[in-house]
Amino acid sequence: MNIQVLPDHKLSSVAPLKPCNVEKKEVELILVKDQNGVQYTSSTIMPTPSTETWGKKIDFLLSVIGFAVDLANVWRFPYLCYKNGGGAFLIPYILFLVIAGMPLFYMELALGQYNREGAATVWKICPVFKGVGYTVIIIALYVGFYYNVIIAWSLYYLFSSMTSELPWLHCGNAWNSPNCTDPKLLNGSFLGNGTSYAKYKMTPAAEFYERGVLHLHESRGIQDLGMPRWELVLCLVAVVFLLYFSLWKGVKSSGKVVYITATMPYVVLFVLLIRGITLPGAMDGIRAYLHIDFKQLNDPKVWIDAATQIFYSLGAGFGVLIAFASYNKFDNNCYRDAILTSTVNCVTSFFSGFAIFSVLGYMAYKHGVRIEDVATEGAGLVFIIYPEAISTLPGSTFWAIVFFIMLLTLGIDSSMGGMEAVITGLSDDFKILKRNRKLFTFATAFGTFLVALFCITNGGIYVLTLLDNYAAGTSILFGVLIEAIGVSWFYGVDRFSEDIERMMGFKPGLYWRLCWKFVSPTFLLVVVIASIVTSTGLSYDDYVFPSWSNVIGWGVALSSMMFVPIYAIYKFLSMPGTFKQRIAYCITPEHEHHLVAEGATIRQFTLKHWLAI
Repeated sequence: MNIQVLPDHKLSSVAPLKPCNVEKKEVELILVKDQNGVQYTSSTIMPTPSTETWGKKIDFLLSVIGFAVDLANVWRFPYLCYKNGGGAFLIPYILFLVIAGMPLFYMELALGQYNREGAATVWKICPVFKGVGYTVIIIALYVGFYYNVIIAWSLYYLFSSMTSELPWLHCGNAWNSPNCTDPKLLNGSFLGNGTSYAKYKMTPAAEFYERGVLHLHESRGIQDLGMPRWELVLCLVAVVFLLYFSLWKGVKSSGKVVYITATMPYVVLFVLLIRGITLPGAMDGIRAYLHIDFKQLNDPKVWIDAATQIFYSLGAGFGVLIAFASYNKFDNNCYRDAILTSTVNCVTSFFSGFAIFSVLGYMAYKHGVRIEDVATEGAGLVFIIYPEAISTLPGSTFWAIVFFIMLLTLGIDSSMGGMEAVITGLSDDFKILKRNRKLFTFATAFGTFLVALFCITNGGIYVLTLLDNYAAGTSILFGVLIEAIGVSWFYGVDRFSEDIERMMGFKPGLYWRLCWKFVSPTFLLVVVIASIVTSTGLSYDDYVFPSWSNVIGWGVALSSMMFVPIYAIYKFLSMPGTFKQRIAYCITPEHEHHLVAEGATIRQFTLKHWLAI
């Protein structure tokens, strides 16, 4: 096979050859593959790669923003910011965004766009690392198991809000306990010093969530799950169908859905903010959110919180950015896209804090307690505290419907991104799946539905908590660490920069190359170690998980991570030749394997390769 390297601006525009009457001996059919910036010349006709692309550039941008901006932007960042020194928390947050978040985001977009492949097959650039592609695909699948359940809860709340009086306003409902206490009777003196309002579980809003929706009181723990709740099953069916019909035609269909799901949260957040700042006590809440306490920066946990938040918030490592970028046009400016979308994501997190803390300030004012007594994160914030605050406002039904539509849209496009990563990643690897995309999409959606049923039983919150902690915790950090090492060290940051230059006409600056080679891998290694060291036994409120459930959790985490070493061993053993040749085949891009067979010098075996920046 004769190989000739061409400039990429030519590669993306070479037209397919038309049949002509020239003798076969006098001409070789030229087959162009955009993937590696290499023109393959062969006398054998091969299928050309898929040319499916986004309908419009805005479809891609909204899909990336919709995936990255999810529930954590609303229910986690504002509380982390408040807890870790307010405005001072922005220092480590922005620092990690610039030195690690953006470079990793940029790397994944460029990797997917240049190679035109999903998370697994993109590793034709360094075959031994293909296992990490399977790792991130499996993790994306695991996250879909429980993330769809949270969307189903939002849908259940949305339907429950369509009444003249919100069901979590008063006690006396079928699900309420005899100890249910009217919030109007609760104040600082009633609660005493030991219990914060956010942790008090006897309010109508708390009981609606834990007893009316979850039926948690009917379970003794993770070993006592019971049957799935039929109301939540119906909501989950609706969510899965919505996902299926958004994804079944690929980016042509999902690219249109995000026009609603990616933009709606911004409209709602703005409306909620305007309403929030008009409430009594709102300014106290916002002042608490923005207060600056530089002493907090002496605490290593604040830096770990900032690092993990920026990483999970941007969504690098789930294979989603690679999958989305693989449908871009070859000369698309993914550098600008990376800067724009990662900045929008982080600004959204900060902006949402104003909408959240204006209402928390109102709650503190209403009950005569401190902000810290009502401030919380996660499901407790969006399914208990915020709905309770909304229920006391004039026109509460309207505000509740608006709020839960926002949660629904925040969740659905992030879930679409995760499922697209699974579908693109596996269908690029197994062509039979690509030929039967609609059937494969249905099978994936139905599979996530079946597993999610365990999360909507009476003890389902325990299963969800276990998956949330282990399915995409240390394992996703490990996956991106291996990915960063594979691209920057084994493939080579200099070669990766040349790929980007072929696409966009300019090389990444020295700053980006240094981040990719040294800063980002070091950052990820520190975060991986921190996540393992700070790992503790699971608990949910006062319930402590049995030790065997933690073993299952680590089993779930290892089940995705093990693909990295297992595939590397398989690849090495399946290669021909001597030990050195096998190593060479494993770490050399597939289009250069003929050089290994010919005995040529492999660049990875030279010091120059490892020192290049």
